[in-house]
Amino acid sequence: MKSSLRILAALTPLLLAACAPQQLVRNKGDTASLTQQEAREQQLADANHWTLQGRLFVSNGRDGGTLNVTWAQNDDHYEFVLRTPVTGKSYRLVGSADGAVLEGVDGGAQRGPDAEALMRRTLGWDVPLDELRAWVLGVRAKGSAAEVSFGDDKLPSLLQQDGWAVSYPAWDNTRQPPLPTKVFAEKPPYKVKLAIESWSMQ
Repeated sequence: MKSSLRILAALTPLLLAACAPQQLVRNKGDTASLTQQEAREQQLADANHWTLQGRLFVSNGRDGGTLNVTWAQNDDHYEFVLRTPVTGKSYRLVGSADGAVLEGVDGGAQRGPDAEALMRRTLGWDVPLDELRAWVLGVRAKGSAAEVSFGDDKLPSLLQQDGWAVSYPAWDNTRQPPLPTKVFAEKPPYKVKLAIESWSMQ
């Protein structure tokens, strides 16, 4: 799997070009912004059935790669289908509170008590999947303090939580409540960049 990721690293510029750093407005949360954010979080509190499609870039500071991703969330059950853009090789990560399985890797399916531990052991990546489930919606993960900065549209621009800095360069404002279309999370040396092409909320 790691050798495959080194090959995928050659594809990294494809996503980085689309996800080039932008100068984001980062206003410290005032009462109006925080009130609007709390309202968004209440609206999305029961958003447990959704599917997104897009492109995912993950790096551990040494190896990294870009893949097409379909992420389906149904309560505590999740399924990630990852495909390399050129070869079409696919990987499938499924899991729930009972554990996780990663298919498509060399040596056959790998299992672990949870997806984060499985990815850390198999790929050497630190991907905060539990928190990412909240961050991808543009809301704070439960269980720890978070600091939020906002853009001029009063939507989150930067969310800092559990040592990660999560920035939001783009939003889909046609939805109510709005949903992010770009989510960049960084905790050196780890990076996770998600460019979302479509949302399906159920």
